[in-house]
Amino acid sequence: MSYGRIPRFAQIAVVTFACAMWVAVTPAPAQERPVKIVAFGDSLTAGYGLPAEAAFPVRLGKALAAKGVSAEIVNAGVSGDTTTGGLGRLDWSIPDGTEAVILELGANDALRGIDPAVTRKALDGILTKLKERKIPVLLCGMYAPPNMGGAYVDAFSRLYSELATTHNVVFYPFFLDGVAADEKLNQRDGIHPSAAGVDVIVARILPKVEELIVRARAARAS
Repeated sequence: MSYGRIPRFAQIAVVTFACAMWVAVTPAPAQERPVKIVAFGDSLTAGYGLPAEAAFPVRLGKALAAKGVSAEIVNAGVSGDTTTGGLGRLDWSIPDGTEAVILELGANDALRGIDPAVTRKALDGILTKLKERKIPVLLCGMYAPPNMGGAYVDAFSRLYSELATTHNVVFYPFFLDGVAADEKLNQRDGIHPSAAGVDVIVARILPKVEELIVRARAARAS
């Protein structure tokens, strides 16, 4: 039995209703969960002399959020830490579930005149352990003070780029780029960045952090 042709207005109503139902039941794509990053360093990471909200990890997190990049950044900076000290605390400072590490160590090695070979060995140990855990790394380079002498300065700065190449990590040559020796961007000690200095660091390093996050998401998907 046939009820004949459905009127045109009824056909439109049926199609419209069906489309509305499809939209209603089709789930929205899930938002990608934040990438868990540990900022592993010394007082430059910890935020020495600054309020907590002005520390590098916090300001970096806000800069990423402003660009729509979802990340959780843990502050694992310890004032006065050396690369050897960092190697010693690595296992408990980088908890399970960490998806990326920003490695900023070496300033105290240079200030204390520690043999660059010792610094190299410690950083190599840190990078090796993180590689074994399949955690992508952004290695932040550091320069030695000029008064340490040309040979020391060259050996110290070179070790970072060489380790970055050896371990195939994301590399930012100088953590204090644009801030070092600028009185307006440093605290009274002339060593630690002011809040304004931290913002300069964040702005300059941000593209490298985004590159790190791309690697972390790729590792998550593999």
